[in-house]
Amino acid sequence: MPISRRNLLRAIGLGAAATAAIPSLAELSFGNSRTLGNFGASATDLLNAGRAGSVPPSAPIILSRNENSYGPSEKVLAAMREALHMANRYPDDDENALANKIAALHGVKREQVVLGCGSGEILRMSAEAFLGSGKTLIVALPTFEALGHHAQRMGAEVVAVPVSKNWSHDLDAMLARSDAPTGLVYICNPNNPTGSLTPRRDLETFIKKLPANTHVLIDEAYHHFVGGTPDYVSFIDRPIDDKRIIVARTFSKIYGMAGMRVGYAIAAQPTALALGEHRLANSVNIVAAKAAGIALDDMEHVRMSTKRNASDRQEFFQQASARKVPAIDSQANFVMLNAGRPTTEVIEHFRKNGILVARRFPPLDTCVRVSLGMPPEMTEFWKVWDMMPEKMTT
Repeated sequence: MPISRRNLLRAIGLGAAATAAIPSLAELSFGNSRTLGNFGASATDLLNAGRAGSVPPSAPIILSRNENSYGPSEKVLAAMREALHMANRYPDDDENALANKIAALHGVKREQVVLGCGSGEILRMSAEAFLGSGKTLIVALPTFEALGHHAQRMGAEVVAVPVSKNWSHDLDAMLARSDAPTGLVYICNPNNPTGSLTPRRDLETFIKKLPANTHVLIDEAYHHFVGGTPDYVSFIDRPIDDKRIIVARTFSKIYGMAGMRVGYAIAAQPTALALGEHRLANSVNIVAAKAAGIALDDMEHVRMSTKRNASDRQEFFQQASARKVPAIDSQANFVMLNAGRPTTEVIEHFRKNGILVARRFPPLDTCVRVSLGMPPEMTEFWKVWDMMPEKMTT
């Protein structure tokens, strides 16, 4: 009989809040917030993380980038193949058709949809539209770093606010750091790398209290993986009347199209227009645009991918529990484990054994984020985990 995540995590000592099993932010000597002079690794470093050095001759198992290991549906693959004969044409009509389909799906106007080369381009456009010299970006610590890099390139200050004890965004602390120069607040929900949720009701209260000129980018890349919970409702599915809100989505996760690079934003028309001014023309290629349109229609594949992920995630927690390995409750397609040793050592151990896991996410310097692969891949992951010596040295 499967056990619930709630009971499982209670059994291994976590529950809704972090315990001493995973280092608390206070124990890691971080205060309520800090300003980062250098927001982590460069974009190139992020792309190459986990790839440095040699790996065994066979292709490595990739559990480092939160991809959908099952890939796109057969209908989407067929659309990609069919679209190749149009490779000599620019994708204007197909981009517009995709944007219209997205607008219809979410019940918004076409003018509220902004396409991007993955949701990564949405993050870049947001930085260019609402940040710059003298402006501030407020983010959680840890969270997905790409927007922070874009902000720094724009000359903006990046203020990182440690997450709460229960791994949600510390909205009170983020609000305390928000003032007139705050151009943008970034909320990744579920958060990457923790997989944790920040309740919708708390976000609504937080947004109402922000300065009137502060925009909020809500990154819902992992939206489809969230299990039934009253704490989570998408800001697209139940919008609020606030022109400052931008919601980002991607085809990289549930639709299995990370390599195709398609994302989009939904925002009020004036905000969408401001974003669109910074968009690279034809940033969604013709194959990706046609495939994404088919992916939106293939709801059976979405349901199957959601079901598979929930099953794989449950199995992962059961394996972690059997080994008494603490984990943060996840509502995404990855899990953050506390290895109880330096993250860099764990990364290297797996690399030497043909598995790539995610980079280090300070301040969680004994934790490792593991993307959920197919069952045979996860069997190999736990096999390699069990091979780790009790004591490791760098």
